Amino acid sequence: MSTNNVVQPVPQKRSGAMSRRSYVIAAATVLGGVLLLLRFPQNAALATNTARSYVLELATILPAVMVIVGLFSVFVSRERVVKFMGKSSGPRGVVLSIVAGALPTGPRYIALPLAAALLKKGARVSNVIIMLSAWACIKLPQELFELQFLGWRFMVTRLTLTILMVVPMGIAIERIIEWDDSRKAASSRQHSGM
Repeated sequence: MSTNNVVQPVPQKRSGAMSRRSYVIAAATVLGGVLLLLRFPQNAALATNTARSYVLELATILPAVMVIVGLFSVFVSRERVVKFMGKSSGPRGVVLSIVAGALPTGPRYIALPLAAALLKKGARVSNVIIMLSAWACIKLPQELFELQFLGWRFMVTRLTLTILMVVPMGIAIERIIEWDDSRKAASSRQHSGM
């Protein structure tokens, strides 16, 4: 099954269900927070300050991220994404995914809109997962700190093992997604044939 089936835009019907689920998760989170604050009122000030700092961080970073993702969506063609990170990109796509994840700085949630844009443009699922994994645990400034505090042997060993693990993990997740999509498509064909 082609990756194009995996990265197609979500149908409207499913999108509505996902939107409702997002609201339910948000409401459950707020309710859980309120219940925890009622149970542990001595932590209310700390929890409020922490929540405020995260909201302010999101409010300052997320608009710029959305602009960057919008520019990416407009100026980077689907053909280019497919060529460099698509199904036929091979080892070049893996290396590019690792580099794309290791170079930027900032929290990982910044990478999520970019990952969604890459998938819509035809990037291979495994390459996007490799990029997200590299973003989470392979950072050039982090490697320099590891080198300074833990030594070159620790840094090289951890970096090598991380790269050796994220690649098979990305491929495994891609295969699971493709298997699930093909199972759903077969089930849908079977039901429509009845």
